[in-house]
Amino acid sequence: MSELFGMRIGCAMTGSFCTFKAVFEAWRALGDAGADMTPILSFNAAATDTRFCTAQEVMRTLREITGKAPLTALNQVEPIGPKKLLDALVIAPCTGNTLAKLASGIADTPVTLAAKSHLRNGRPLVIAPSSNDALAQNARNLGQLLAMRNVYFVPFGQDDPVSKPNSLVARFEKLPEAVEYALKGRQLQPILA
Repeated sequence: MSELFGMRIGCAMTGSFCTFKAVFEAWRALGDAGADMTPILSFNAAATDTRFCTAQEVMRTLREITGKAPLTALNQVEPIGPKKLLDALVIAPCTGNTLAKLASGIADTPVTLAAKSHLRNGRPLVIAPSSNDALAQNARNLGQLLAMRNVYFVPFGQDDPVSKPNSLVARFEKLPEAVEYALKGRQLQPILA
């Protein structure tokens, strides 16, 4: 039996739309391991149609994977902390904008408020970054989050060092293992993959 069986995992998504297909596969792997998943979407992830998928497709896919309607409003995610609703919260993909907000303590979207609410309990927050400026303007935010207590990362690396030298993306296939480690208070290594 998987170590994730029965674990209550928040599955939060922000707007790095080009990674959604890979992230959905990671959520499916969590579900296959027996996790009880609660989907959470940022305002943009919940409402934006892109060339990769429509907002309606995102909502439908998450409902199919998790069996639950995604949480898309601030008042829906606020109880996560006070009621201790999650064992771990995963943000995948986590955009540079969300990295900056998390590092600065800004909680103005369902995903960032869920993170703030969840972290108050000393439980793990797992971040799967996907940002074109993670090694530029967002490097300081990434560094700040790497040093924060109860914050863990899905291993990540440069996705296109020649054409996009400042871009980082998580290795989403490692997400379930990263969550298992985080639930034990450990960072999956190597973090740079």
